[in-house]
Amino acid sequence: MEFRCLLFVLISSSAMLITQSDTTTKDPDWSDVVVTMVGREVTLPCVDWPLTGSVSINWKMKSPGVDHWKLVLSANERQQFSGAASKASMRLVDSNFQETGDFSLLFVPKMEDKGRYSCLIKQQEKKLREKIILLAILTVSIFPSATLPHHSTLRLMAEVSPASTVSEVTWLSPGGTPLRLAKRSGGGVAKLPQIRLTDQGVYICQVYPRGNSSSPMFPFTVDLRVDGMNVASFTNISHSAQISMASLTQTPLTLACPPMRGDYVLLYWKPPDSKNINTTTLVYGYDRWRDRTEQSKTHAQLSLDGPLSTPKEGFFSFLLSPGLNDGGLYTCEVFLNDNAFSQRTLLSILQVKARHSPSALVLTCQYTERSQVKRVVWSHQNQSRTLKWSSSGPGRLSTVVPLSPTQDTAGNYTCTMQLQNGQAVKAVYTVKLPPKGGENQTVQLGSLDIDLRSAYPLLMLTIIGNAKKNFSQVNVN
Repeated sequence: MEFRCLLFVLISSSAMLITQSDTTTKDPDWSDVVVTMVGREVTLPCVDWPLTGSVSINWKMKSPGVDHWKLVLSANERQQFSGAASKASMRLVDSNFQETGDFSLLFVPKMEDKGRYSCLIKQQEKKLREKIILLAILTVSIFPSATLPHHSTLRLMAEVSPASTVSEVTWLSPGGTPLRLAKRSGGGVAKLPQIRLTDQGVYICQVYPRGNSSSPMFPFTVDLRVDGMNVASFTNISHSAQISMASLTQTPLTLACPPMRGDYVLLYWKPPDSKNINTTTLVYGYDRWRDRTEQSKTHAQLSLDGPLSTPKEGFFSFLLSPGLNDGGLYTCEVFLNDNAFSQRTLLSILQVKARHSPSALVLTCQYTERSQVKRVVWSHQNQSRTLKWSSSGPGRLSTVVPLSPTQDTAGNYTCTMQLQNGQAVKAVYTVKLPPKGGENQTVQLGSLDIDLRSAYPLLMLTIIGNAKKNFSQVNVN
């Protein structure tokens, strides 16, 4: 009789709904599912009422993709016979099956033993009842091993064959937390990068059968240990060519990472113009399998929102709106299993400051990561006019604009920073003539990137004040 049964399986905080009539429509030829592992003793259940008279049991087996059945075992109340598909370990659970009604078959399977099994019960040489049991084999693979080096990447692989036997496979951590799974046919892969001592314990693989099954779920445990004395080393590192970049302060830029899928990403930073080789620090880390982020407070403006960045899928790039001191050497390392990939970016930052006095406007170019800077110059829009500039220290270049502005001194003052590779950025400071009939003047600051591949929007700052008064220092970022 056709029936519908709703089976709810609760995993953590989420529920999975299976409608058995939907699945049995596709597989109407089995009445039970058993999932086991190679080499593990398994029982195929076939239980009925105690019977009287002449009773016999026939166990047959049909492999996946095969149309015919092979005899496994045949027995009656007097004797037992082994068929062509029988295994040395095969036997009936209860030799007194006639009185107990237990016709179950017990054996230790190999991979080739998966498939459908028929339990045919006869009474007085007439078919009394037949039960079809689908036997599936689970294979669990652990990498690197059941004893893991500290900081290595744990890979838990589960695969059920035949794949059509299962609706879902999940992994639970020792604390009962579901692990993220990359699904494959009949199973999937769960990963835990940077394994620590706190990650060791018993992991549970849960197999949920499809269609009719007397068991809603089959659990399998794996006991994993972490060797704290053995730390994983990533010696197979692929280095991409270093990138040299220049940028204005507070102008969003992309810090590239290696363009391949990874399990997690680490971003290291060495401050600009640092002579100490031990100043490199970790400023950002993201583990896509745990969806866990670690970020330094010194780089709160850093995010994994770069172009084409899909962190949960394993592709990474960073977006940074830098301050003057955020230049330096950035190293993005992407890790996949036992392999590491590295991309370094050397970043120079340019910033302009304006300081007013009663008689002059002092414009100062500040720049960091001087190691790759070829030159820094001030220029005026009137190219025939030669500006004088001075330096009060490394990474500082100043020019003086007399007040009040005249037709000769007004206009655009441009600070250009050019790198060794030819890339350049400009900060343009616009000095306007005071309006006619008043003493107030308007000074505007803009920024412009002359790299032909992109153009940054013009940023304007208006400072209105009395030219005859002392002005406080204005920091333009």
